[in-house]
Amino acid sequence: MTAVVVLFSRAGENYIDGKRQMISVGNTAILGEKISQQLTIPMYELLPLTPYSDNYDEAVQKAEEEKKTSAQVAYEKLSVDLEQVDTIFLGYPNWWGTYPRIIATFLAEHNWQNKAIYPFCTHEGSAFGSSIQDLQAACAGAEIKTGLAVRGSKASRADTAVKNWLLSYSK
Repeated sequence: MTAVVVLFSRAGENYIDGKRQMISVGNTAILGEKISQQLTIPMYELLPLTPYSDNYDEAVQKAEEEKKTSAQVAYEKLSVDLEQVDTIFLGYPNWWGTYPRIIATFLAEHNWQNKAIYPFCTHEGSAFGSSIQDLQAACAGAEIKTGLAVRGSKASRADTAVKNWLLSYSK
């Protein structure tokens, strides 16, 4: 069984604990690194070809427009052959009630038949939104496992939550 972490995360100005703060590493990347380290599996980050602004309002506005138009968000090619992977720990921030459009683009470009997907997300109060149902619709043939939703402001302190969640995964 081969497993990897694939995620999208955004650093810059973020909304954390009711106020805006600059962060140098996105909350979802922090969570993904914890998963990667605990399972000793590789982590791959989806990097948009056109980066999001560090400015929170500009990034939110762009994400909203992408969702409204069902935009395909181009990203740098990953250095992993997903045909050789059967388990994906898929991470994303909850943007506008679901996963960002870069995740939607990634999902549309791959065959999910007979794969297990363990979703994890960061949020500031909206948990998964509709992203689990959206994953089920987008990933025909995949088994969508129980996910882990962590407040972004708590991502750096989520070691126990990650450890407990990973108890459901067996290599």
